[in-house]
Amino acid sequence: MNVKVTPHPLSGTIPAIPSKSDVHRLLICAALSDRGTEISCPAVSEDINATARALSALGAGIEYKGGSFFVEPVSAPPRSASIECSESGSTLRFMLPVVTALCERAEFSGRGRLPERPIKELISALESGGVSFSSDRLPFKTEGLFLGGLVSIPGNVSSQYITGLLLALPLTRLGGEVRLTTSLESASYVDITLRAMSLFGVTPLAEESRWSVGAEARYVSPQKAEADGDWSNAAFFLSAGVEVTGLDPKSPQGDRVILNQLRDIRRGGATVSLADTPDSLPALAAAAAYSCGKTVFTDAYRLRLKESDRIKSVRKMLEALGGRAEETADGLTVCGTGLRGGTVSSSGDHRIAMAAAVAAAYASGETVICGAEAVNKSYPGFWDDFRKLGGIANVV
Repeated sequence: MNVKVTPHPLSGTIPAIPSKSDVHRLLICAALSDRGTEISCPAVSEDINATARALSALGAGIEYKGGSFFVEPVSAPPRSASIECSESGSTLRFMLPVVTALCERAEFSGRGRLPERPIKELISALESGGVSFSSDRLPFKTEGLFLGGLVSIPGNVSSQYITGLLLALPLTRLGGEVRLTTSLESASYVDITLRAMSLFGVTPLAEESRWSVGAEARYVSPQKAEADGDWSNAAFFLSAGVEVTGLDPKSPQGDRVILNQLRDIRRGGATVSLADTPDSLPALAAAAAYSCGKTVFTDAYRLRLKESDRIKSVRKMLEALGGRAEETADGLTVCGTGLRGGTVSSSGDHRIAMAAAVAAAYASGETVICGAEAVNKSYPGFWDDFRKLGGIANVV
């Protein structure tokens, strides 16, 4: 789908959509707990549905109606399971340890760029815990149960590895410990995991560079849970000066610092580290294109391993719209030259599509965004909200 955006400032107020980071975790904890749970989640996305389908494949009963998920937990896991992760890295990395803790055999598959995204370190950790793999990249089959115990893993490749292992430890015979072999990046995502687990009665013991879960730990449903508002998707409208309600300033989401980052960018000449907030680059870069001077984004090398090479995709987006940006090995420098509009590809990446839309709203000419349906991965209602805020967008 191609969408033409005619320049028009955005204004007004919209509610935040549910954090897909939070919903993934809440769904998994609910499906593994002792009784049913209602999870308030006013909107869903392709990634969230991928996790719901994976849990259903394990025997969980999951129904979505009236803005809530109703989850009946897995009572008797199958010996063998088939898990299709679509394009969701969270689904793959969270469900791989969980499934191998429950099922003696499993098949995993995925689409798009997911087979190219990092997974080897997680596979190695699970192999040390008793699981064998047919391949080190999707699609693959697993054999054997993840037994828990001590698991060592790097903390600078993907925090999702740590989340998946922590979610699985209460299901193992031994419980266990996750120990980092490097410093942790995107630490806030682990904090989201710890909060979700605690809500369901499991509180991992956290020490420096390690977390442990006792063999006696079990998930206990609170019966009702509510998803956090999504700071990372709100970032696109916040970067345009729109008010987004339903965002918790004390949320464990790292992207809550977006308001401070935008303030620094608008002052001009900012250097912004993305070590803990890599997903904010597209939104911040769109704002930087209209700032004074240059904005330097650093510590973002992991963005090259997302749905697209997000450093390159953001640069190409800005250049297609008449802006100036220069890649570095781990980041991007954006010049505040303003944008004139043009034709830009989403690169099949939801965050590029949304950043292009917000940037195009303030350009001097029209913009056509190719592959605009990519927003469905995390924010299916994005174009409706864009129009409610005064944006002019039409399918062409």
